[in-house]
Amino acid sequence: MTGSRVEKAIARAHHEEWARVVAGLARRFGDLDLAEDAAAEAFVAAVERWPRDGVPPNPGAWLTTTATRKAIDRLRRESHREGKHQAAQMLSDDTPHEPTGPVEDDRLRLVFICCHPALAMEARVALTLRLLGGLTVAEIAHAFLVPETTMARRITRAKAKIKAAHIPFRMPSAGDIRERLAGVLAVIYLIFNEGYLATAGDDPLRADLTDEAIRLGRLLRTLLPDEGEVTGLLALMLLADARRIARVSHTGELVTLDEQDRGAWNRALVVEGHSLVRERIGAVAAGASPPGRYQLLAAINAVHTDAPSARDTDWSQIVALYDRLIRLDGSPIVRLNRAIAVAELDGPDVALAEIDRLSEALDGYHAYHAARADLLRRVGRSDASRRAYDRAIELAGNPAERAYLTRRRDQLVW
Repeated sequence: MTGSRVEKAIARAHHEEWARVVAGLARRFGDLDLAEDAAAEAFVAAVERWPRDGVPPNPGAWLTTTATRKAIDRLRRESHREGKHQAAQMLSDDTPHEPTGPVEDDRLRLVFICCHPALAMEARVALTLRLLGGLTVAEIAHAFLVPETTMARRITRAKAKIKAAHIPFRMPSAGDIRERLAGVLAVIYLIFNEGYLATAGDDPLRADLTDEAIRLGRLLRTLLPDEGEVTGLLALMLLADARRIARVSHTGELVTLDEQDRGAWNRALVVEGHSLVRERIGAVAAGASPPGRYQLLAAINAVHTDAPSARDTDWSQIVALYDRLIRLDGSPIVRLNRAIAVAELDGPDVALAEIDRLSEALDGYHAYHAARADLLRRVGRSDASRRAYDRAIELAGNPAERAYLTRRRDQLVW
């Protein structure tokens, strides 16, 4: 097998198996550091051995076995004699594990474990992104708009707190699940977003991450079918992912929503997403709790995907939905997205005034500068628009997005 094919096989295995290997080891050994380190050592072993021995028929099983042996070897080195006997028994014990809670998927169970209330919300999300999503510290830092060193310390402290607090590696009770749900939903959505528009690397989209997030969303809906925000998040991801094939051109450039070929959208995902949104609208009308953040975002995406063309979009409905969302989440990014919709309804001058008020909070966010550049272009301020495009290109980590922004900048009239 050629070197390039082996490298692709290893990369594919990392995308597909990392979370499964880490989650399985965490369940078995009850130690996050051990699970992550042993999984990493298994992949190092794959890099060394697969080019020589060939890619195994079942890469996931090979990685799990290798990682388990690496973990037990470490336990043997670090433990007393009694512990060594226990480790040897673990090595030869092939019996399936007993159910440890209402969720039977190791990865989803690990999401809930990492979202323990003892951890700060940001730590819960960051730790789970690292262990379940396989994201690098740099990618997670970009998602949180914080320096990489800050995120590294946050993840390290989170793992240390889990160990110090003796948080058990089992699924929480059904009552505890709802307490941790907000953090779990945030984790899944951030994993999806990293796949939807990757912040680093050569691939503008990472289907492995969007697929994993949707898989976790479906599992969570099976667990909590009557929880509106779970359904809302799944609908939101489906409607966004439906546009995947139309979002990058054949030249590798990002294609914005107004320029996409809507005939290329995945109609099955659009239909499913719309069905879930209608389900929640019916539930709220029947007396369920008012829609939360994810249900409102799903409704916004339903309006977009319901329009046969960009010019047919019901922008007044989108602005109204953003108005409701701001009452729940008045973050600068939500206000930025509302202002972009306002530009289509009330004109770019009105939107530009709103966006400029967000400059201090979003100066390090490339999408802020990209939106501002477009509005400045539309009002004829080419020099200011060019400077905003330059700043957006400087901050953007996605190659397709940089290509799009560069073209838009270069089209400005001098």
